[in-house]
Amino acid sequence: MALDDTATVAALNASRAIFRDHVARHDGRVVDTAGDSVLASFGSIIEAVKCALLVQDALAEVNRDVAEDRRMRFRIGVNIGDVIEQDDGTIYGDGVNIAARLEGLAQPGGVTVSGTAYDAVHGKIDTAFSFLGEREVKNIPDPVRVYQIGNGAEDASVTDAARATVTEIFAQPAVAVLPFDNMSGDPEQEYFVDGLTEDIITALSVWRSFPVIARNSTFAYKGQSPDIRQVGEELGARYILEGGVRKSGNRLRITAQLIDATTGHHLWAERYDRQVEDIFDLQDEITHRITAIVAPEVERAEQRRSVAKEPINLAAWEFHQRGMAMLEKFTKQGDAEARDYFERAIALDPTYALAHAGLASTYNRDLMLEFSDDRADAAKQAFEAASKAVELDQTDSYAHAMLSIAHMWPDRYDAAVIEAERTVELNPSNPIALAILGTALDAVGRHDEAIARFDQAIQVNPRDPRLHIYYTTMARAHLGAKRYEEAASTARKIMSERPDFPHAHYILASALGHMGQLAEARTELETCERLQPGYVERRLQWQPYQDPEKSDHIHAGVRAARDA
Repeated sequence: MALDDTATVAALNASRAIFRDHVARHDGRVVDTAGDSVLASFGSIIEAVKCALLVQDALAEVNRDVAEDRRMRFRIGVNIGDVIEQDDGTIYGDGVNIAARLEGLAQPGGVTVSGTAYDAVHGKIDTAFSFLGEREVKNIPDPVRVYQIGNGAEDASVTDAARATVTEIFAQPAVAVLPFDNMSGDPEQEYFVDGLTEDIITALSVWRSFPVIARNSTFAYKGQSPDIRQVGEELGARYILEGGVRKSGNRLRITAQLIDATTGHHLWAERYDRQVEDIFDLQDEITHRITAIVAPEVERAEQRRSVAKEPINLAAWEFHQRGMAMLEKFTKQGDAEARDYFERAIALDPTYALAHAGLASTYNRDLMLEFSDDRADAAKQAFEAASKAVELDQTDSYAHAMLSIAHMWPDRYDAAVIEAERTVELNPSNPIALAILGTALDAVGRHDEAIARFDQAIQVNPRDPRLHIYYTTMARAHLGAKRYEEAASTARKIMSERPDFPHAHYILASALGHMGQLAEARTELETCERLQPGYVERRLQWQPYQDPEKSDHIHAGVRAARDA
């Protein structure tokens, strides 16, 4: 104002016009513009945060050609909370006060949000968060969790004092893929190494269960050997994937390792040795293999974290992870506990698609494992939860997978295939997606196509905890195709690791029954009953195929053994 009051007022008014435009676009209302401030309210916290980020982008663009000492820059604070609204539209209360205090903590050109706002938007907006700690703010009795969101300040990064400690970085963790090292010293190999890194970042991004740090941020470390813990702090990432590529003649060796940035401990490492024939096919294969293992490893690490925490301290994301951990028990009690955790996640965040998909999974699992006392109700609940998950996030592969299974219980097989194909289209690296498509294809009698999909699921992640389900359903496909020896051999492959899975014994009993090996088949049925009393009689009512004769064919082998 001292240098040029007319130009300053003009710049302020132009800036306020940008605010008004974006606030209106995001269904908000400008409440006040006292002094050099703008106070706005929104019906949706997601729209409020999106608006804040877009306003800062627009203001930065306006300032691009303006001299540094003439730039009009704003700090923005966003909070979610109750307010008191007067007849004239003015609003008061702690909700407003906290937003004002957050504005003061932001960098020029930056956005800060409260912990309650962060809890409501993380995972739903494609942007980075940095935890700035708990802050004592004026006239607010309790400390406020503060997060920086988006790119932060135009002219400065978050200071070391304000940066989160590595144990506080994310409630929902981020994964960073560092540029893989070209260990061959061949500049011509650089394009393949960078392309592989970029493809892995892209493939990991379609897993909706965690954010992935953008390429522009991670490639800043290209050619360096940084400390992993420091990288985690600087990028706001809890997990770091790094690797290297070495080429010798026509042979290629690719190494990859996943590291917990909070501890520096290795979670997973693998080496891939390949002959180079088609370089693009090789790039696709390695991308899918690394992604199919890394994503579930991150999820399992987070499940272990969530189980170790007190429930009172869990956010919606962590309740979801704990639910997924309970599902891995493959027991009736585990499903019930998982259902409780998913419902608690939904209570905290009704728009959390993954929690609804997890809830659908509990009902699908109960039906698959014969845990449900009311199959009609369980099928209805599975369909409703899966449909809600897809409605909330149509790009989530897991949600479509659960909807595919839910379609099978009331015999909507064609819809099940369509959903399963969509599942793989959205995330071809996900072994669950491949296995669900295999199950759906088998159900409509396309047995060989189904077996190929199960082979893919097993190959991309040989560590998958669901392998016993994949092998058993593949054995069922061989059984449906009347290849009894292959069915028996496939069912046996998993029994040494999971001898407690009754369905594998049931399928093996059917194959043996069809081959006339009735005494051995009866032993398998006895094992079924020992593991889960009443299982055989309940399973005899099961109709897994669109063609009733195919379902009867499976049970015929069991009946031959039972009645002999």
